[in-house]
Amino acid sequence: MRRLLPRPFSTSDLRGAVRLVTGAVSGVADVVEGVHGAVPAPFGRRGRVGRVAGWAYGAVRWVTRGVGRSLDAALGAVGRGGSADGHPARDAVVAALNGAFGDSLAAQGNPLATPFQVRYGGRRLVLDTASVARAVADPRGVLLVQIHGLCMHDGQWGRGGVDPGAALADALGATRVAVRYNSGRHVSESGRDLAVALDALVAAWPRRVRRLVVVGHSMGGLVARSALHYAAEAGHAWPGLDAALVTLGTPHHGAPLERLGSLVDAFLGATRYTAPLAAVGQARSAGVTDLRFGNVVEEDWAGRGRFDRAPDARRPTPLPPGVACYVVAATTGDGRGGARDRTVGDGLVPLDSALGRHADPARDLGVPPERQWVAVGRSHLDLLSDDAVTARLASWLARPTPPDSAPGGAAPFQDRPARPTTTPTPS
Repeated sequence: MRRLLPRPFSTSDLRGAVRLVTGAVSGVADVVEGVHGAVPAPFGRRGRVGRVAGWAYGAVRWVTRGVGRSLDAALGAVGRGGSADGHPARDAVVAALNGAFGDSLAAQGNPLATPFQVRYGGRRLVLDTASVARAVADPRGVLLVQIHGLCMHDGQWGRGGVDPGAALADALGATRVAVRYNSGRHVSESGRDLAVALDALVAAWPRRVRRLVVVGHSMGGLVARSALHYAAEAGHAWPGLDAALVTLGTPHHGAPLERLGSLVDAFLGATRYTAPLAAVGQARSAGVTDLRFGNVVEEDWAGRGRFDRAPDARRPTPLPPGVACYVVAATTGDGRGGARDRTVGDGLVPLDSALGRHADPARDLGVPPERQWVAVGRSHLDLLSDDAVTARLASWLARPTPPDSAPGGAAPFQDRPARPTTTPTPS
């Protein structure tokens, strides 16, 4: 049995895949049965056809679940067969599945659900003092934390041998760590996990952390903002360090593709004949639906139907005072704010959303112009590897800058008390 397993995957992965496929087949049977039930039967014999069809669909579900249980038991008897964690092909497949269905995978206890973890050198880092000291040979006083986006993982920063994280860490004199998380869960859930993990990481670090630089790509920027909110709420120490946040192509105010998905849901639900098909689109994860408007805290989604057609009802969540924040956007247009920049942007995120701009002053992130930058002629994924982006981050972060003019601001890389001496109330 072990010799028959695809090389990058473990038996645990295959057990998870069996469960996923079993659920998918049963779900398809539900959809087809729903469509069949909505179509009038010929010659008015609706009840008879309904009974036959119902028996057939029930048989499909029963056989599918039985086969799934048998395969799961057989693979369980074989054992895990070694962890495939770290193999590029395996990690890419699992990351994509987590982005698309990760909330369901986690709720069902599927082995494919990615646990939240901080990683160093491509391996999971146990967040206690002894484990960190053993794993990190040369801990620096500056920490660079990278957070990936939807359907991705920490090994996908850079392309073609280009490693922007390593270059930026060198420029900052930092030790680089990365976060891997289940991007299909709600952003706020991953944000809470990140807040706790960074608090534990700073406490376990072998030397005093003087600076903390967090770089989030796409959804990762929302997770970082969420973590800052929950860390302040819980009284964690790390936001009071000499902290900086950089977001790359983050949909601070949502992404059009998810809004389009919501419109498709509404269209399919408009008639009884197409309503069962809406269940296919509504299999998408909570993380995906959070991108409709850019949810970062639980109040943005709690008590609301994820697939309801409703206006933006997010709670305004301003950037935290005392943390230097920078935003980078990309556009396939000319960057002058034309129709292509406003609607297409980098292919996934419009320019204004990535820069945190909003017509409502309460939702506008208010990032100063000197801390905004647009990579013209680049796509969403180019932000992970473009040399010009890395150079821009280094120019912002690798030297002290004057204090902010905004209330509560401070130079991002100058030594200061663990907590700001004054914390103004956001307007």
